[in-house]
Amino acid sequence: MIKTDALIIGAGPVGLFTAHQLKLIGLDCEIVDNLDKIGGQCIELYPDKPIYDIPAVPECTGEELTNNLINQLKPFDIKFHLGERVDEVKKEEKNWIVKTNNGKSFSTPNVIIAGGVGSFEPRKFSPKECEKFENKSLFYSVKDKKIFEGKTVTIFGGGDSALDWAVELSKFSKVNLVHRRDEFRGAQATLNKVKELTSVGKINLFTKYQLVNINGLNKIENIDIKSDDGETKNLKTDYVLGFFGLIMQLGPIANWGLNIDKKTIAVDTEKFETNQKGIYAVGDICTYPGKLRLILSGFHEGALAARACFKLARPNEKYRFEFTTTSSNLLKRLGKKE
Repeated sequence: MIKTDALIIGAGPVGLFTAHQLKLIGLDCEIVDNLDKIGGQCIELYPDKPIYDIPAVPECTGEELTNNLINQLKPFDIKFHLGERVDEVKKEEKNWIVKTNNGKSFSTPNVIIAGGVGSFEPRKFSPKECEKFENKSLFYSVKDKKIFEGKTVTIFGGGDSALDWAVELSKFSKVNLVHRRDEFRGAQATLNKVKELTSVGKINLFTKYQLVNINGLNKIENIDIKSDDGETKNLKTDYVLGFFGLIMQLGPIANWGLNIDKKTIAVDTEKFETNQKGIYAVGDICTYPGKLRLILSGFHEGALAARACFKLARPNEKYRFEFTTTSSNLLKRLGKKE
């Protein structure tokens, strides 16, 4: 059981800034995210898309914003739990017990939901038999590329993730790349590299094909792919990777007893607390009169929610507001000299 002053659900920009605010006032926190990387929507949906409404930043991409927020957290030791979906939240005396799909458990007086408009989950293969191979020899993300060394890997998809991993894994694996169309959505430079590797036999490219069968007992042995004109090919493969984008799901959060309205959670505007004491919602997932779905609004919400956490985390201490420009305690936490 991991004990912490506050648990943040969501590692997007709002979750990252909320963590910064918690650490700034001396509270410990940990961050859980269903995705396998930090950044939330900014990284998954628009890493290269310009953002123009961050104060004092004329223009930045989603990736740049995420990297800047990560750099802002460097003075603090914050533990991230990526690839973990929160499945259960229940009250036990004065704390919330939070459990993930992979068996991790947290005990905390404060839970801050900063999960955008819900959790992101990968679009999956249609054949039902794929389920028994998930997280064994079939994956929708890559956590450790070393397991593919010297193996045959079949990658499905036509976007940046599929192309990037096809190029990367071709360095030490036999790679099949399968896409249901002739056209790809990824960066042209990466597509050019894929075509170059295909021409020299480093990648086997199959377009206008889709997965129809996956065969094997405890692990994948081979798969069947079918073309638009009905031709079927059997490919021997050790691993299958699927990159079809993400879908947004409210997920298990719907069962936590929260005041949910149209996939958003109603909060007050003093603490951004939900109808459950000690559970807060910030960012796109929360709603209140006058709500603006902007990143800067989420930063404001996270700052207030962080300070509300102090009372439950330190019931015998009084929170005293301090400016970072003048407080020696805050400067020390940031690793700065007065």
